[in-house]
Formats: sequence, C-alpha cells, structure tokens
Amino acid sequence: MMYWYAIEPIDVLLFREAKPFSPGEGSWAKGLFPPLPSTVFQALRSLLPQYEDTEEEKIKKKRGRERDLDFVGPFLMQEKWQLKGEKWEREDVLWLPTPKDLLGVRIVPSEELEKVEHTDEAEDNWQYTDRLQPAPEDGGWQHFRFSKEKLRSPVAPELGKDKRICRPMPWIAASALSQYLEGETLKNPQEFHKDPWNLQILPHIHMQSEVRLVREQEGYFTEVAIRLEPGWRLVAAISKKLEIGEKTTVRLGGEGHGALVYPLAPDSAVVRQWQQLQEFEEPQESSRVAYVLTPGLAVSQEEPLLYGAYPRHWQDHLATCITDRALLWGGVSKVKRKNSDTGQQDENAEFALLPQRAFAPPGTVYIFKEPPEPPEADAPNWPESFQKLNQGKIVWPENKPPLLLPQGERKWHETFEKLNYGKLLWGKNRV
Repeated sequence: MMYWYAIEPIDVLLFREAKPFSPGEGSWAKGLFPPLPSTVFQALRSLLPQYEDTEEEKIKKKRGRERDLDFVGPFLMQEKWQLKGEKWEREDVLWLPTPKDLLGVRIVPSEELEKVEHTDEAEDNWQYTDRLQPAPEDGGWQHFRFSKEKLRSPVAPELGKDKRICRPMPWIAASALSQYLEGETLKNPQEFHKDPWNLQILPHIHMQSEVRLVREQEGYFTEVAIRLEPGWRLVAAISKKLEIGEKTTVRLGGEGHGALVYPLAPDSAVVRQWQQLQEFEEPQESSRVAYVLTPGLAVSQEEPLLYGAYPRHWQDHLATCITDRALLWGGVSKVKRKNSDTGQQDENAEFALLPQRAFAPPGTVYIFKEPPEPPEADAPNWPESFQKLNQGKIVWPENKPPLLLPQGERKWHETFEKLNYGKLLWGKNRV
C-alpha cells in the first residue's frame, strides 16, 4: 500500500544541476526542478524512526531493511477552489509532464493566415491536439532519421492551409493524460499549465577582509533557486506510513531550505486521479505508445556504459522516440569510510565524485511498430529486456541486469527499481 503526502515549500528550494561547479572557474550554478525521485524520497525517509543501536537492528539493516521501501513521484499538485452553488469546494488537481509528442492545432481565419506562423513556443490558444508521428518510409523521408540509430524521426502530421501548430503547455492534468492514453483528441487548453514556479537569483559575494574588494578566488558565484507559486505543492507516495500527525517540517534540497509535509486522505482527489492512471500501467493489445512518467535510465552502450534516450535492446521494435534534453544527475559528494584496521567509521568525510548519469526526461514518448507481447506469452522474437518494459519500467536489460553493471553500480539498480525510476504508462496511438 502506498501513502501519499503533499510537500509544501516554506521558502525557495535549491536543487543544483549535475554540472561540476566551482566558484573559482564557473560562477553560475543552475537548478533542476522538479527534483529527481531520490531527493524527495530521502527527505520523506528522514521522517521515519531512526535505527536503534542494537545487534538485532544492525542485522535487519544488513539484510537490506533500508532498501525495503517503495516510492513514486514527485509530481505537482494544485490546490484549486471552485464555486458550486453557494459554496466554495476544494478539488485538488494532479499535474504531470505533458507528453512530448502532443501538438496544439489552431484554426486560423483566412484573413490572418499570412500573419500567424507555426511556433515551438508553449501556448494555450489552440482548438484541439494532434501528435507527432514516425516519418513515412517513402517520399524521401527514408533519409530523415533519428540520429545514427536509424529510427524514423518524428514529424508533424499534414494539416490544411488554415491550420497552424504550437506546443501545449508543459504540464497536463492527470484526467487529460488519461484521455491521451486512451488515444483521444484533447480539446481543452485549460487542462494544460505553464511551469508554476519562478526563478530566484541568489548571488554570493565574498569580500576581502578590511578591503572593499571581492576576493580573487571564490569571491563571487550565483545560484538559481525555485519559488513555487501560491497553491502549488510537490506530491509523492511512499510505502511506509509516516507518523507525523497533521503536519511536520523536513529539510528539502540544498542550503537547509525546508518544506511542510502532510498526508493526503486515501479518498482525496489526487489519489483518485492517480488510481485512474494506474489502469495504464500494463500494456494492452492495442498499446503502441509508452509514456515516461518518471526519469528513466536507458543503456545505449554496455562497454563502456553509456546512457541514451532509449534502451539499445528496443531499437528493432521502436518506430520512433520523441524526447528532450537529458536530465543529468551526479556531481560532488562526501563519504565516510570504515577503517580497515579497526572496522570503525571514520569521523571525517572524504571528497568523492558521484557517477554522472543521463536520464530520459519525463514526458518522453516511445512509439512501437507493433503492440508488445504479454509478459507471460511465448514471444521468441522479443528480447528478454522487453519483458521488463512490459512490467512498466525503463531500467537496465532484464537478462541479469547486475552483470551488465560495474561493481559499484549494482546497488543502484535495486534502488532505481524501488524508487520507480523510468515508470511507463501505456496508451493507444492516435491514427
């Protein structure tokens, strides 16, 4: 059972990107929002009771109890009030990344055709949606491919002269996403929303002592923080009930910024909307579209290990892939190592570099040439790795995944499984 929690920032939030950052060389530290699942999971897990320093607890921890939690999220939630009759009623909305193959189509009056052009800007003045499709195999399109992998590139459908296309807003309501996965045409721009946050620039200046001058080294750098708009929250689910009462506070992100955490009722609007989406976790006979709900790792090359937009083992079965710039995670950390002689943990933390990984961003869409076989079916033409795709996640290939990873990566595989990285929702392709 999963327990849902809303996370309301008290102040700005700071989640640095994975790009190496040094005040002495590069003075601009960008942020990443929404944060990756592991960041929010660790914040919620910090609210659980700490392990007691007993032999029994140490044995449980050694056996993997610290890895027995499931997690999904984070997503966005909007507190929305509507006037029904004479009373205001609250109906929260669950917002998810807009599928990257969606296009907004607007019908332009003939007298304005020369003034209105196609645009890649996110807009809300369209009448209905259409979708990017794999380029045709003939008519010269065979030379237009998705990089060197020879996947057909996604192209816009042919439209009449009185139509123009634009990008819908980057967030879609969960109810509209359900319609999208059913293969329906969306006609309500109000079911899409712009990024509900603002950037706040945080400059840091170190002055030389007794002199009105900036220090030559590490004297100036700037961070970019996020401030959510009023009424907006992060929302996530974890498989352990947090004994926090009505509300509590938790540290979230860098620089000690905090957030309020409070539980959502099992029958709340957000939970109901999520339950509706769970109907699309397993592929059906008509499923040819896979929508990436959470950041996913896809191995494009095994030696040396490289990540790409889609798993290499899917290439023969994919018609096309519609994605965006990869999300990079990694960077600098500190670790406390055990002394080999005494077996005790050193008090001083050492400098360490975390491996940098490129995640396929949420909203990525995969279009397959034919519906996948059910996991239990005898499907000799499908690689074993595709069975993991049937289970609804993008992870390492199914055939003995830990053996494809360096020694230090094997525990990460288990962690990504438990935190639902690369979770897929299956839908129908609009014909």
